[in-house]
Amino acid sequence: MKILVLNGANLNLLGNREPEVYGYATLNQIMQELAAEAITFGYELETYQSNHEGDLIDQLHRAKQEAFSGIIINPGGYTHTSIALRDAVSGIDLPVVEVHLSNIHSREEFRHHSYIAPVAIGQITGFGALGYSLALRALSEHLKNRMGSD
Repeated sequence: MKILVLNGANLNLLGNREPEVYGYATLNQIMQELAAEAITFGYELETYQSNHEGDLIDQLHRAKQEAFSGIIINPGGYTHTSIALRDAVSGIDLPVVEVHLSNIHSREEFRHHSYIAPVAIGQITGFGALGYSLALRALSEHLKNRMGSD
């Protein structure tokens, strides 16, 4: 079973961009640790990062076509602006967990609203890189519960 981890705009700058907010780990370091953890849950992890909204939408569509089990997404700034990304999440009928390194609800007002949250199974925010691990655990539990009820 495969899980797709999508990372949006500016997350390629992790480790350098505002480390006091986003931490010192690079996206590559975080994704490597997450991939190792996914194996312990029995999942293969595929990761993708883009600064382009359409690329992220294409990856969501591909995840549905290729029968991924679920998705972890950190849309970055697209969280607060992209109805198109929200519609793609809604349209693929796969469980999606939204994750943010910082607590978007304790930051600037414009960051408080997520277009993704209403169509995700949950949102994890404010725990830094640990948030990805928490998202993986939550998604794994959701998938186990769903499989048990099928």
